[in-house]
Amino acid sequence: MGRIILERDWSSTPLGPMEGWPQSLRTVLGMCLTTRFPMFIYWGPERVQLYNDAGIPIMGAKHPHHALAPLRDVFPELWPDLRPMFDELERTKQASWAESQPLPIVRNGFAEEAYFTFSYTPVLDDRGAVVGFYTPAMETTGQVLGQRRLRTLQRLSERASGALSVEAACLAGLSALSENGSDLPFTWLYVTDAEGERASRVGSTGMGARSAAVPAHLDLRAEGLLARVARTRQPVRVDDVNGWLDAAPEPGSAPRPALVLPLLHAEGDRTLGFLVVGLSPLFSLAGEYLGFIELVAGALATAASSARAQQEARERMERLAALDRAKTAFFSNVSHEFRTPLTLMIGPVEDALTDAAEPLGPRQAERLVLVQRNASRLLKLVNTLLDFTRTEAGRVHAVFQPTDLSAFTAELVSHFESIAKRAGLVLTADLAPLPESVWVDREMWEKVVFNLLSNAMKFTFEGGVHVQLRQVEGHARLTVRDTGTGIPATELPHIFERFHRVENARSRSHEGSGIGLSLVQELTKLHGGSVGVTSEPGTGTTFQVEVPLGNQHLPREQLAPEGKEVLRSSGEGASPFVEEIRGWLRTPVAPESGAHVPRGAPPLPLPPDASARVLVVDDNADLRTYITGLLAGVVTVETAEDGMAALQAIRERPPDLVVSDVMMPRLGGFGLLRELRADPRLRAIPFILLSARAGEEASVEGLEAGADDYLVKPFSARELSARVRTQLEMARVRRDVAALEAREVALQEAVRARDDFLSVASHELKTPLAAFRLQLERLERGLDAGVRAELRERFLDTRRQVQRLVTIVETLLDVSQLTAGPPHLTLEDADLAALVKDVVARQQEDLTRAGCALTLRSDGPVPVRLDRERMAQVVRSLLSNALKYAPGKPVQVHVEQDGPHARLTVVDHGMGVRPEDRERIWERFERAVSVRNFGGLGLGLWIARRVVEAHGGGVGVSETPGGGATFTVTLPLAGPD
Repeated sequence: MGRIILERDWSSTPLGPMEGWPQSLRTVLGMCLTTRFPMFIYWGPERVQLYNDAGIPIMGAKHPHHALAPLRDVFPELWPDLRPMFDELERTKQASWAESQPLPIVRNGFAEEAYFTFSYTPVLDDRGAVVGFYTPAMETTGQVLGQRRLRTLQRLSERASGALSVEAACLAGLSALSENGSDLPFTWLYVTDAEGERASRVGSTGMGARSAAVPAHLDLRAEGLLARVARTRQPVRVDDVNGWLDAAPEPGSAPRPALVLPLLHAEGDRTLGFLVVGLSPLFSLAGEYLGFIELVAGALATAASSARAQQEARERMERLAALDRAKTAFFSNVSHEFRTPLTLMIGPVEDALTDAAEPLGPRQAERLVLVQRNASRLLKLVNTLLDFTRTEAGRVHAVFQPTDLSAFTAELVSHFESIAKRAGLVLTADLAPLPESVWVDREMWEKVVFNLLSNAMKFTFEGGVHVQLRQVEGHARLTVRDTGTGIPATELPHIFERFHRVENARSRSHEGSGIGLSLVQELTKLHGGSVGVTSEPGTGTTFQVEVPLGNQHLPREQLAPEGKEVLRSSGEGASPFVEEIRGWLRTPVAPESGAHVPRGAPPLPLPPDASARVLVVDDNADLRTYITGLLAGVVTVETAEDGMAALQAIRERPPDLVVSDVMMPRLGGFGLLRELRADPRLRAIPFILLSARAGEEASVEGLEAGADDYLVKPFSARELSARVRTQLEMARVRRDVAALEAREVALQEAVRARDDFLSVASHELKTPLAAFRLQLERLERGLDAGVRAELRERFLDTRRQVQRLVTIVETLLDVSQLTAGPPHLTLEDADLAALVKDVVARQQEDLTRAGCALTLRSDGPVPVRLDRERMAQVVRSLLSNALKYAPGKPVQVHVEQDGPHARLTVVDHGMGVRPEDRERIWERFERAVSVRNFGGLGLGLWIARRVVEAHGGGVGVSETPGGGATFTVTLPLAGPD
């Protein structure tokens, strides 16, 4: 600034020539120019402005040509406010102070919102008169605007956070934006629907355009500004919102610019809505102002994303809760409906089995025992479902009464002693009397004990089950410990979840609802107690149930009245559990009357085939026995209790047919099927799946998994007989067909063996050839200058022959690869004309030696998407073919673009190709002419066609006018489809 002031001609200014400036001005100006703080001087009655280097940024575009002048000329927009201030300072001769004073300054071509902290100090002459002002000034626009905008963002986040819907979050955010009309003169906020097809306005702030012109809804499917913003996810500036909305501007109003920004979901995969922000005319849409608007949009998008996520989570929870309630009501209703027909089934069956006046025959008695046992199991399942749904829905009315829990538990355990012995297990009980009675609902406690004992016996094959009852720290603790298969650590946290079952666990049966342990937990909670489990796979599992002593923790209204008789257990509740365990055992147990009941059922008509072996796989012993009775006598029937046992038996001695259940422990039906289909020796064995899942979807799933047939339970004996007969007959047909297919397979193997040999031989030949070529190159480089030309030519000829061998080997390797399928292409954008030119240059030596004059013509670059190496191989093959069959004759090569295709033409003037040979030459090991004295493998054209067709193109041959062959290659410019 010192240099600028010195170089300026001041003679025509109110200050006059610099030589006439008073000493006071010189002194103040010297202080101003040497300080690093922004300083301004306003001198004389005209208030001529002078300033230092630090003041240059404040002047903006007015520096320097429009800044060293009277203040009223430099900033006419400020003069009406500053003139009274100067007059007052001149009168009082006292310095003034202002902090972050707003001044709408015009320094860059438009009025800006700017803030300054300054002090105006009068400068006095020797007579005490004010001759000027010394003004330190600092612009604080950035701090003021930054604080204001930060407050807006804070309010937006505070008000919008925790909103329960997208609309609520948007409205809360808009309330914060409405308090900052300086930065955001108006805003409109639109939210898109779930399909992203429509945007609806949820609110607005500020002046906006005419309210009637602002649409409430916008169609995003129609091409327009919002659709473009949604597609590109980039903000778009609108110079006048009235023009955008096709609305007439208000009389005398200036255009109202705006910025339309997308509100992107937090995951970035979709647009939640749009924010239309009116732009302040006091700011340039760049830098901090643009950054602030983008932060506003981002904060709104974050709040809307969070609200939508919470809303979707609540909706999911509500749907799940509604589904849960519906499922609970369904189970409850169905369980009630099942009990009536089951009662009418079980009652008459028991009457028939115990009727001494008209006793049943042995065969009929066994059938009814089977019905009785499985009807009791179904009743147990129905009762468990009913208990669980009533407990979960809070509709269980418990009656808690003081009970000698040791004696009561001993009585319940005794019902399982007999069946434990039959299962080969030792059932022991340590039930010492407790010091006091325990308040329990006796029916609920019975279900807890029965479920735990049944569960223990299901997963225990050796050893036993131990039951213990102790008083521990104010609780009665029941412990049921077994020596069974145990539970993996990853499954323990889920063991009490309803419908949860441990996958692939070894057990006596895969059957069950998966709600027994969940019911134990719910019943225990009703007693104010808890249930826990510890387990070690392969060692056993221990369940502990604890209920508090006393009754202070129980609802008063559910305590039994004093003096009410305590009911004893009748043992009827144990019967379904005991009968279910009987069904798990390998050998079905006869009725307790001791009458001998022969197993099996009369076989249905099947074509006798005693040599056919059918393996029946099911974890239910009754069903294994039933199917065995149906098929016995006409086929040889073998059984397995689960998929793992079946797999071992099949590997030792493959059967002619497998009939398998789907749901089984250790290895289910689908798992067994996968194992068989993966074994080449066993994959042809016919497989029939049995499943309780009905419907087309279940059948399709079974057949897609590789089953030959799928049979839904319950099935009739006649249906099973027909399916088995069909599969056995089809297996015989397949065996006959397999013998015929063996010949074709042998022939295909011979072809594959030949190609494999070519591949291996080619790989093996490349290694010594590479070494041979390397040694030749080393010898050639070692020849001194005095070696005769004849010897050099021999080296060159030897190298050419080695290169020819390498080419033959690579061709053979290509044959082995292309025989297995189309070539693998590495596609890239390339210039076909340049590629052909490069190949021609590399073969120039061969062209010269053959005496062929080659003409290459192209109409400019021909861009094609192709595999460079493979296409170069095609060009080399066509050129080699021309040299071989037209030595000493001219060859023309033409590359051109024809619409969406590229065309390569290689024309020779040799012996040509006869019409009858034009299709044959593209086959393997065929040559381009009928005569056989031209050498070569006859593979070049075959490989060329395979490569060109892989590119989506075509190649053909025609006659050259005057004699010769013309080969034409056509390629799509865009590459293969």
